Amino acid sequence: MQDIEIAKKAKLKKITEIAKDLGIKEDDLSLYGWDKAKISANVLEKRKNNQDGKLILVTAINPTPLGEGKTTISIGLADGLKKIGKKVILALREPSLGPVFGIKGGATGGGYSQIAPMIDINLHFTGDFHAITSANNLLSSMIDNHIYFGNKLGIKEVIWERCLDLNDRQLRKVECGLSGEKKIVPREDHFSITAASEIMAIFCLAENIQDLKEKLGNIMIGWNENDEPVYARDLNAQGAMAAILKDAIKPNLVQTLEGTPAIVHGGPFANIAHGCNTIIATKLAMKLADYTITEAGFGADLGAEKFFDIKCRKAEVFPNAVVCVATMKALKYHGGADKKELAEENIEALENGIANNLLKHIKNIKEVFGTEVVVAINKYQNDIESEIDYLIKKLNKEKIKVSLVESWEKGGEGATDLASKILTLANERKLNFAYPLEMPIKEKIKMVAKKVYGANDVIFEGKAKENIERIEKIGYQNLPICIAKTQYSFSDDPKKLECKGEFDIHVKDVALKSGAGFVVVYTGDIMTMPGLPKIPAAEQIDVDENGEIIGIF
Repeated sequence: MQDIEIAKKAKLKKITEIAKDLGIKEDDLSLYGWDKAKISANVLEKRKNNQDGKLILVTAINPTPLGEGKTTISIGLADGLKKIGKKVILALREPSLGPVFGIKGGATGGGYSQIAPMIDINLHFTGDFHAITSANNLLSSMIDNHIYFGNKLGIKEVIWERCLDLNDRQLRKVECGLSGEKKIVPREDHFSITAASEIMAIFCLAENIQDLKEKLGNIMIGWNENDEPVYARDLNAQGAMAAILKDAIKPNLVQTLEGTPAIVHGGPFANIAHGCNTIIATKLAMKLADYTITEAGFGADLGAEKFFDIKCRKAEVFPNAVVCVATMKALKYHGGADKKELAEENIEALENGIANNLLKHIKNIKEVFGTEVVVAINKYQNDIESEIDYLIKKLNKEKIKVSLVESWEKGGEGATDLASKILTLANERKLNFAYPLEMPIKEKIKMVAKKVYGANDVIFEGKAKENIERIEKIGYQNLPICIAKTQYSFSDDPKKLECKGEFDIHVKDVALKSGAGFVVVYTGDIMTMPGLPKIPAAEQIDVDENGEIIGIF
């Protein structure tokens, strides 16, 4: 049965009942129908002195193009903890329309481990992505309007980009202002996908509406004729942007198919952004339940590193334990098996994938970041038992905790073993960072590349060195870094899957995100505006004669 069919047959509770179980009154909800709601800021304010619950991060090995089921495992784990009597809540990211209509599909879990309403969450949901897109493009409009009416700020170079929440490679570089009007100034512009917008990062890293407004004002939009930075606050743009985001900043409450509460809020990608849901959602979840399950995008080299080095630093929240998701398919994929061999027994490829990928991620989590970890094997129906047995024996020999998870097929019941193992790990919070903030930007990049990715060296190309010097010159040396890199490999080459030999990381450019408070480092051929695949998922999505959406997976 397809995910969408399972979701449609589920008997959900009214969202007011889910809220009541958390101690949230209906007066503190803004209802979006009967099955989803936004939570007032008052709820977190009232509970700010409550003891925090334990925080569990779900991450993964490097994925295949279709992903490895982090969200499915996150949901299964939450349902599993509920099954064994624990008060638990999910704190997840919102899906982007890019993957929904592209190659990866929806991001609400799968099988019997889903959050609902699945279709709404994967499409417009409560409008947060639209609000972020509008706030981003309002700033673009105000920049060009200022230039049109005389450019009193003397803006010489605009670095702010427009955005759109769809995959569209034609928009990666555009010429704008071509109407021929008398005073209009044509210029080159670029589009990013909304999940890579700095507004999205700010949205996810803001503590409240006032902090949001301050961060929006701190956005650097360009350089003036004296080679000095120009900020959004110089245009008085922060108030209008905050007004657009006034409702979006409230966390969204939904539920799993088994009635476990889920806060779904914010959605930056982890390959080109920082990959974590909002600080507001995570902190609220930790005040509402004894266990909060959250996730970080793509593999641990990207999502988990950024969760630790960016989000945990800024929010001052720290995980009690980490779950690293692996699938047999991905292990063989990163062990040298081709597409045909993925469906066949291949112990050699499996062994290579364990050695070159899984164990490297485990080592990073335990030794670089100092946190406890359990491997969750996300079991697929066509997995080969002998390979599963081999993996479990290998991890047991390495004294790494492991759990076979069948939540896709069995819901929370299929994740109770993982839930029980998490309870044995989630005792104290401890976390090391990959680098100190006071380290120069180039050295921070090298530290992550060598310690986390296993690179031999970092090669700075193009304008990278010049832009690093420029950023440090205006006083932004002590910010964390956010490395934009392919999710498919430890290297910056998506085709270099095994990473057995030496490799270098190639830094093509860097960009200051002064509002969000980090420096983005662009490596390899990473794009901030993805393109659609040859046969996009959009071709399969439709509305039937009853007005029901079909084809989302």
